Formats: sequence, C-alpha cells, structure tokens
Amino acid sequence: MNQRKPFMAANWKMNLKRDESVELVKAIAAQAPDPDRVEVLVAPPFTSIATVKEAIGSAPILLAGQNMHWEPQGAYTGEVSPPMLVEAGCTHVILGHSERRSLFGETDEMIDRKAKSAVRFGLTPIICIGESLKEREEDRTTEVIEAQLRGSLKSFTDQKRLPPAVLLAYEPVWAIGTGETATPEDASQAHGVLRTRLRKVLGDSRAVATPILYGGSVKPENAAELMRAPGVDGVLVGGASLDPVSFLAIARAGVPLT
Repeated sequence: MNQRKPFMAANWKMNLKRDESVELVKAIAAQAPDPDRVEVLVAPPFTSIATVKEAIGSAPILLAGQNMHWEPQGAYTGEVSPPMLVEAGCTHVILGHSERRSLFGETDEMIDRKAKSAVRFGLTPIICIGESLKEREEDRTTEVIEAQLRGSLKSFTDQKRLPPAVLLAYEPVWAIGTGETATPEDASQAHGVLRTRLRKVLGDSRAVATPILYGGSVKPENAAELMRAPGVDGVLVGGASLDPVSFLAIARAGVPLT
C-alpha cells in the first residue's frame, strides 16, 4: 500500500509582484485541502517569499525557494543561500528545474552540491529530472533520467544514504510550458524507472518512501488522471498555479478518495 502523502506544488517562476503573490496565496489558503490528506506548497519569486510567508500565517501551506546556491555566504553576486531561504520561512527548495539546466547551464554536479547543502541547512530539496524532446525521440528517456538521478544525488547515493526529506520531480522538458503533457502511462513508466534506480542503490524501504512528482503542463483537466497513474505521488505545477481556482482544482485532485 502506498503510504506517500500526495504532494501538490505550485512553482510561480518569475511571475507576480508582492501584492499579487499575497492575493494568490490567501485565496489558496482559504480553500486549501485537508493537510492530513494532501500537502500543498507554493514557490514564489525570491522578492515575495517573506511577504508570502506572513500571508500564509497558520494555513497548512509549505513554502519553497525556486533555487539556491550551495554556499551559505560569500562573493556570489545575485545568488541566494540556504540560510537566507530558511530565515525567510522556507522549508523546501526546488533544484535542477529544466529551465535552470537549459537556460543557465546548471549541471548534475551543481545540483548535487545544492542538494547536499540544502539538507545540511534543514531544507527539503525537490530534485527535478527530465529528458528533452530530442532525447525522447531518440528513445533515450530511461538513459537520461537515470543519469540525471545518479549525478544529481551523487553525494547521497555514494554513501548509500538518502535523507528522508528529499523529493523527486519528473518533468519532461518537452512538456513544460508547451501545452504538451506526458500521458499517465508515460509518467508512470518514468516514475517507475526512477524508483527502480533508487531501489537498486538504496534498497526497497528508501525507494518506496521517496515521493516522485510529475511536472509538465499540469492542468485541472488532466490532474486527476495523472494522480491516478501508478507511482505518481503529486504534481509540480507551473502556469496553472498562477490562478487560484485552477490550482485549487489541481490540489483537490490529489486528495485520496478513501
């Protein structure tokens, strides 16, 4: 039986000023699903994190940074450190998003360093993994996502140890912001590949305990079907999370029927 609580995450990317962020999170908080049955998380831009934290108040909504540097401080102009995210109220951080990999040249090695640092400072990393359209067309999905998983968590897997507070997110690059979505079967198959890899490296119990989210053009129209796919433990939502009605409909799709 799957004991992983559904996890519904909203990545606002480079959208919304502070007032808009507050308005959105308050709308979500007013109708958030039962936290005993589903986790809800929002990831605002850096400039809005502290303001959004205040607006959340006691509502059952988790808060994440969209990225971070692996160093706690130093001469890294334009970067944000793990302690800064923690101070602002974050419990989670998204790492290795395909846009960070493709647009800003982030490598598996960099994601690994960030993940190790996040855990060190008490943040739960959400590690993103996914193949490009070219890699998919070349039938290299399994090869690519296994390599990304291995490289992005190398510090942990080398020691045969993965902290309990780590999430994975399978986000096929070809389905992000394109309107294209992996079928539930596609998502389930990729999630199975990742979980099998975890099982080989870390053993059954740790593989079973690790939540794996799906990200890529998730909408209210497809969320329930995706959540019913075997091995899909939640979603990482982009554009559709900027509208409270849309995101709440997606979040409710994660609530177990029984």
